Amino acid sequence: MSQLIEVKVPDIGDFHDVPVIDICVQVGDAVKVDDALVTLESDKATMDVPSSAAGVVKEVRVQLGDKVSEGSVVVILAAGADAGVKPAGAPAPAAAPAPASTAPSAAAAAAASAAPPLPSPTPPASTAQPSAAPPPALALGARTHASPSVRLLARELGVDLTKVSASGPNGRILQEDVNAYVKGVMTASRAPAAAAPASLGGGLDLLPWPKVDFAKFGPVEVKPLARIKKISAQNLARNWVMIPAVTYHEDADITDLEAFRVAINKENERSGLKITMLAFLIKACAFALKKFPEFNSSLDGDNLILKQYVHIAFAADTPHGLVVPVIKDADRKTVSQIAVESGELARKARDGKLTPGEMSGACFTISSLGGIGGTYFSPIINAPEVAILGVNKSVTKPVWNGREFAPRLILPLSLTADHRVIDGALATRFNVHLAQLLADLRRVLL
Repeated sequence: MSQLIEVKVPDIGDFHDVPVIDICVQVGDAVKVDDALVTLESDKATMDVPSSAAGVVKEVRVQLGDKVSEGSVVVILAAGADAGVKPAGAPAPAAAPAPASTAPSAAAAAAASAAPPLPSPTPPASTAQPSAAPPPALALGARTHASPSVRLLARELGVDLTKVSASGPNGRILQEDVNAYVKGVMTASRAPAAAAPASLGGGLDLLPWPKVDFAKFGPVEVKPLARIKKISAQNLARNWVMIPAVTYHEDADITDLEAFRVAINKENERSGLKITMLAFLIKACAFALKKFPEFNSSLDGDNLILKQYVHIAFAADTPHGLVVPVIKDADRKTVSQIAVESGELARKARDGKLTPGEMSGACFTISSLGGIGGTYFSPIINAPEVAILGVNKSVTKPVWNGREFAPRLILPLSLTADHRVIDGALATRFNVHLAQLLADLRRVLL
């Protein structure tokens, strides 16, 4: 006898009503533990819902576009000897044809609305070239047939596979189909658009975004924006417009701290423990947030929410864009614990394995460019936080010590603060205090 198992959405942090953007299985598929069943997309990242058991898919409880939360049932599995496993290598059933309709498909309608009107005269018959009609795209809500690599490509390009015409066997979508769809959309987007309203500023009375045919000036290459960057762009634009932010700069003398870090790493060569400057920064910021609670707050209308916990996020550079994992309770952890945890989170970020829970709940963010260079910059606050610290590459400078100029290792700090909560005097005091902590971390013991 087979046993029916409900596979539910696991803990996804503080996210609710997350849309389903891809369904990776269909009824009859055999799945193993941790196989991807559906893909969700929050405003920060995409994540696969893994199977918590092995078995055969008996029912798919969600459709594309459905919104789910933790505990929502996505798939019913049958586990047991008579579960009805599909023979290995058996072809997937062809997708059901879309119901006949005189209305154009969503993709065709979008292309038609963006394309210029056709000229009315009919070309001579001698110039007309016959062409094979492309296979129709899937109907809305239909399941797609594509390999994991093709699904990954589609997610990176922001392509809805239900709108892609399949040319592979049994209605399978190939990589060439995805590329052809993107090319078609890009070609249509360059066509002259209908007249736009006088203002698209959403109440800010901004001019419309300029429409330019760059190809008429020279060769161009069209490259779709990565999904993470598209999502980040919306958040960054909102934060830049809505937060009255000011950036304050300070130099921290980390000569002694860097010497200590190098010595500790040499002592721990055999164990493999490596302390990074980021770990010291997180610990120092956690201590500073306790001293200056306004920096550990969020605005909620006319109220200021002062948090009794200290969760610090750090920006991690990945091949697909920046993501921001969070060190929870950083004030309660040692520098060594922070170094290990931040290293593991950074690795998961590069591999695209971070969960929404590992990227939520931050009180304060550190954006470090120390491994790249630069001098100072103005980081954008990650709402609903009220401040963010930017860090550049440390550099040796001559510093007057009262008797002579001596070489000191200087770390540039750039603190951006929400001026509605933090005025210039408070921001400068925070920066100075942080620089003092980094100059002599023994102050954390006081």
